[in-house]
Amino acid sequence: MIDLFGSDRASSSGRAEGRSSHPGRVRRRLSAYRTARREERGERPPPRVAVPSFFTLMNLLCGFLALTQVLESAFGMACWLIVLAGFFDLLDGVMARLTDTDSPFGVQLDSLSDIVSFGVAPSFLIYGYVLSAFNPLGMIVAALPALCGAVRLARYNVTTDDADKESFEGLPIPGQAVAIVALVLAAENSTWGGVLALDSLRVILPVVIVLSGLMVSSIRFDTIPMPSLEYVRAHPKKTALYVLAGVLIVGVQERGLLIVLTVYLLHGVGRAVYQLIEALTTPAPEEYLGTS
Repeated sequence: MIDLFGSDRASSSGRAEGRSSHPGRVRRRLSAYRTARREERGERPPPRVAVPSFFTLMNLLCGFLALTQVLESAFGMACWLIVLAGFFDLLDGVMARLTDTDSPFGVQLDSLSDIVSFGVAPSFLIYGYVLSAFNPLGMIVAALPALCGAVRLARYNVTTDDADKESFEGLPIPGQAVAIVALVLAAENSTWGGVLALDSLRVILPVVIVLSGLMVSSIRFDTIPMPSLEYVRAHPKKTALYVLAGVLIVGVQERGLLIVLTVYLLHGVGRAVYQLIEALTTPAPEEYLGTS
């Protein structure tokens, strides 16, 4: 008897074997490609830029979490998350110097994280805490820290190579954010709430405008130095002041934070006013007076 379907079964079996062997061929080719790429690159350690970038991303994460806490009306938690973002921002700078990994990538990532944690988050915080009751003016005023913070970061990025290492031009955006946080935390305290009166537009409006204006001003504010024995030996008085500031913040928390930020702002502004008065009262050199 002739098997009329034998050839069909044979061809079907061949196709099945081909299909079953096809994934195996793909896996072998992929494995060979990976092996060739490893041999081409060689054994390289992970890039050192990943170390400070991790802390930068933790800064960004804290900023995002602060936004979620404002939505939940947990303003105190949002404030401390912004403070924690500032701690990570300080750490990423320290780690970048320790690992010698300052790079354009790190600068851009740091700026993108800062505008969220210290620009958008404080704006959203101050809007949710008090300014939402004064719309539409409240929305405009609340946006100022984010808008001026973006300008401050962009200016820093294009002038960072020429910047004085001892000071910044304009109030650093983390300083503005922590100042707002200190005010909110102090207002949340029952002892200070009635004194600060942050629920009054007459109080909060000038505070936000001044802090935002200081960010885009030409007033110079001191940098926070990297801790080292060389700096301690060169600047013992400044080191003592920084240690005292840390003790105040840890010891009395929101009140210490507010005191430290107030002194920091007054020092920068007071120095600028003194330099202006000195320039106005000092006679100009003869070569600049011109000839009659």
